[in-house]
Amino acid sequence: MTMRLVTSELVESREILPGQWLQSYHAPQIAASSRAGQFVHIRTGDYSGLVLRRPFSVNTADLATGMITIHFRTIGRGTEWFTHLRPGDPIDVLGPLGRPFEVDPRSRRLLLIAGGLGMAGVRYLADEAIQDGRQVTLLFGAASAREVYPSSLLPDEVEYVIATDDGSVGRRGFVTELIPEYEAWADQAFACGPAGMLAALARQATGRRERLGVAKLGRRRGGGRVDPVGSPAARRKAFLQVSMEQNMGCAVGACLGCVVMGVSGTPQRVCREGPVFASDEINWEAGW
Repeated sequence: MTMRLVTSELVESREILPGQWLQSYHAPQIAASSRAGQFVHIRTGDYSGLVLRRPFSVNTADLATGMITIHFRTIGRGTEWFTHLRPGDPIDVLGPLGRPFEVDPRSRRLLLIAGGLGMAGVRYLADEAIQDGRQVTLLFGAASAREVYPSSLLPDEVEYVIATDDGSVGRRGFVTELIPEYEAWADQAFACGPAGMLAALARQATGRRERLGVAKLGRRRGGGRVDPVGSPAARRKAFLQVSMEQNMGCAVGACLGCVVMGVSGTPQRVCREGPVFASDEINWEAGW
């Protein structure tokens, strides 16, 4: 996969939820080379007074039209700048960046879990999975009905299950409380959201094999080879993969501003070793 620096034009911008925007850009080279889980790094206009680029998950990518979309919340001057763009305005895009999700070829049933804006991290995987003939259930958690991602923006084939903290729509409670109903059905799970949610999911995944009495993906009779931690092969065999959200400076691995701690004690760069990790690669108890 080749990283490119391109100038892209805004095609459409709309506020899909209060303070949350979905924007479409014409970026054929990036659309053609992106995989679910990767991200782009976009520079704001020179007049904004902001130096650093902003990272955005590739929310969707369409090879036929050359379109990519990004989904973001306005949280500061940088993201606010994007909301004032108009169709035809050019932006400077670097991407695709980072490691993608790794789906085992034998997995037929995928469980996607998103908390709030974490939808942007797993949304593209729903498209890829449906195109590959897989079944997809997407569990989504939000504080209330006003923050629930519109079902109209998902493929019709996706089973969409919602949990809200206040019970104003869907199940009452946290999205993590839905996992016991689906962990036996799913061949693999993929998640993006707040760190606390991902840590809770990682704890649940750790005990899954013992609870269900299932074998690890990739286990073969007489097989003694161990895939290196963090390798695509090792990640494909993990039940749970997570997409981490961290503030980034360079997004190319040089500044070490986005590290999380690996189980080996080695800092892992979210922009390079991630943003996708197998959940058992991360030391969830370490501060970062």
